[in-house]
Amino acid sequence: MSDYRFCTVVDEGRTRIVTINRPEVLNALNSEAHWEFDTVWNEFAASPDLWVGIITGAGERAFSAGNDLKVQAAGRRGPRPATGFAGLSHRFDLDKPLIAAVNGVAMGGGFETALACDIIVAAENAVFALPEPRVGLIAGSGVHRLPRMIGQKNALGMILTGRRVSAQEGKELGFINEVVPQGEALAAAKRWAGLILECSPMAIRASKQVVYRSLNEPTLQQAMTKTYPAQQANLGSQDYIEGPRAFAERRKPNWQNR
Repeated sequence: MSDYRFCTVVDEGRTRIVTINRPEVLNALNSEAHWEFDTVWNEFAASPDLWVGIITGAGERAFSAGNDLKVQAAGRRGPRPATGFAGLSHRFDLDKPLIAAVNGVAMGGGFETALACDIIVAAENAVFALPEPRVGLIAGSGVHRLPRMIGQKNALGMILTGRRVSAQEGKELGFINEVVPQGEALAAAKRWAGLILECSPMAIRASKQVVYRSLNEPTLQQAMTKTYPAQQANLGSQDYIEGPRAFAERRKPNWQNR
């Protein structure tokens, strides 16, 4: 495993755990960091041995406070990779599931990074916001993702005020899957990862791809009658045969990811 400046990366079996590691600035990120995260997630996407990703923040105070405004104010803000904040906010081609384990502050780009994940587990002390307009900016991906998840009115209530939302309210609004006691977000994310890993990795990726891509279809009928690439790949896989066979033989399936 490579050494990284802005994060730590640990692979536990089929799961990659990426920790934003700048606790001294509430895990805020600059352009150099985004390129590093881009590399980390590119490696994850390309590895046949890694099936689930988890992202979290170092310490209990913050998942990520977002953009490092001090760097930007000093005129040192450089270009970001095409994959966006933390290499995730604008990444649209990753079919492997991602889980955000949010501990503490998740604001601006930090919140957008969590929204780019498929599942969000939040500690009770987690706080979410898109405060960019308060400093003359716009939440580049948040203004698109959040309305699609919780509806226009709820999303605009956050976007147009920059207000802070607790983990419990986030659960009620619908962008958080589970709220856990402080200090237990990562453990809960690993539990979710374990449940995902019980399933066929090819079927999981096909399911994720179909969910996201089908939302672009104009009608339900068109969405349901289209066959998506990962869905077709799953139909022709060994795992497609292994699942029913294991069920019939009353044993756990031995997924091969092919």
